[in-house]
Amino acid sequence: MAAVGPQLIAHDPFQQHLLSRNVGPSSDFWFGTDNYGRDVFARLIHGARLTLAVGLGGTVTALFLGAFIGLAALATGRWIAVPVFGVIDFIRSLPDVLFALILVVAVGPGLSSVTLALGVSFAPYFAYVARAAWKREMAADYVIAAKTLGASRWRILYRHALPNVIGALVTLAAVILPRCVVTESVLSFLGLGASPDTPTWGRMISDATPLFERAPHAAIVPVFALSIVTLALALLANHVRALVDPLRSGTQERKRA
Repeated sequence: MAAVGPQLIAHDPFQQHLLSRNVGPSSDFWFGTDNYGRDVFARLIHGARLTLAVGLGGTVTALFLGAFIGLAALATGRWIAVPVFGVIDFIRSLPDVLFALILVVAVGPGLSSVTLALGVSFAPYFAYVARAAWKREMAADYVIAAKTLGASRWRILYRHALPNVIGALVTLAAVILPRCVVTESVLSFLGLGASPDTPTWGRMISDATPLFERAPHAAIVPVFALSIVTLALALLANHVRALVDPLRSGTQERKRA
């Protein structure tokens, strides 16, 4: 629905129908209207594209930031890796939503700020996975042989560690994506995401909450959509993990047998 949204929307998500404020679901407005007479269905579809885009952008940013910084610090040496991972540990010690909130307040509200905040907040997870893969590869026999032959740490990173960490990073990205979507909705709910007239799901929930008794549909619809998408992404993450992780895949095959 997010991909083909413009073809499904009969009304402009920004157009106000002041004579049809807080109207329940009908043939004209499938999911009703909000307090400004805007079509909830149109705003839901438009908000899906923004919410998923920001969540995906935050996940990709976290992947590249965490993996690049973690592996580069480890390949450089202990004197760089120790302080870098000290900062990463500090970021990880804070709740994800709280740290993202601090960054958005510092940088300023907006979708680009939220995307950056999500990337920095969730980057430590990818850095830890990259460090675990690096340590595993450094203990492997073929890496020890490569070091004996004079291979540099950067060559070991490029030839051995990086190819073997990609699968784990992709699996983690599938797990982090729904968390980024929920965090973006929380920031939008607090008024720190998109502009007030931009229909992200968190902003829709925030705008409809004070008028829940008069127009409960305006809040229930985005909450239900957010719950369904989060559940679907979590199930997708489990399937991706089963496909990428050979140990987990083998366990499931034995259970089926």
